[in-house]
Amino acid sequence: MPGVFNLSVDEAVKEVRATRALGVLSIILFGLPEKKDEVATGAWAEDGIVQRAARAIKSEVRDVVVMGDVCLCEYMSHGHCGIVKAEPQSLGAAAAAPPATAEYEIVNDASLELLARTSVSLARSGVDVIAPSDMMDGRVGAIRKALDGAGFENTPILSYAAKFSSGFYGPFREAADSAPQFGDRRSYQMDPANVREAMREIELDIEEGVDMIMVKPALPYLDVIAAAHRRFDLPLAAYQVSGEYAMIEAAARNNWIDRERVMMESLISIRRAGASMILTYYAKEAAKLLA
Repeated sequence: MPGVFNLSVDEAVKEVRATRALGVLSIILFGLPEKKDEVATGAWAEDGIVQRAARAIKSEVRDVVVMGDVCLCEYMSHGHCGIVKAEPQSLGAAAAAPPATAEYEIVNDASLELLARTSVSLARSGVDVIAPSDMMDGRVGAIRKALDGAGFENTPILSYAAKFSSGFYGPFREAADSAPQFGDRRSYQMDPANVREAMREIELDIEEGVDMIMVKPALPYLDVIAAAHRRFDLPLAAYQVSGEYAMIEAAARNNWIDRERVMMESLISIRRAGASMILTYYAKEAAKLLA
């Protein structure tokens, strides 16, 4: 995406320092490991890329809130958000099909163990807010229990409580090399047509002890943000994802829109819908315009 880059740890520190100077109070970290495997080792390793970045940032920029995205897709060789169990293929035509079409199952409970382990590792590295984005059932409760057991009772959880199976994630998945190698994520991410399910997913996270909730993506789901704002008395975040950013940038490069005006209009619409926090690639530029 234009203007967005994968950063080394030292460059990330510089970026956070510059962002904080503009008045942006918090950042979120995503990691690209050197190697991927089937148990997401890079996500929970004490010397993982996000763990190293968090320690460096907190030592250099002390008054910034560091959030850590907790998901396994970027660290899994198959690109799914949990442990995958392959199912034997049936006889007949399916037996001649390539491996990518084989039946598979996301093993929910085993995945929770890795998510909890990752969360504790990030907290130990200085991450202030744990932000699970995996959409496994019961992840908030498992993470809360693990954090409390490790002495991080005061570390809050910001859950991607309503994360939809969306076509707007493409640019991020390409940059993070995290697209599923087979199948898709519709079995654990949410149906874009079902707002009632979104409300139920948020309720379940609240029951498990979440501190903040998030809707992802933002612009195609302003109605979900508004419904969550009316219904739940918790801090509400919205994620303006890579596809939303890319559309604005592409249209602006073709001189079809006024880039700054549309950027701010999109952010205002998310805020107007009820989001109290916005996760966006435009944070620095918006901060400059609002100063």
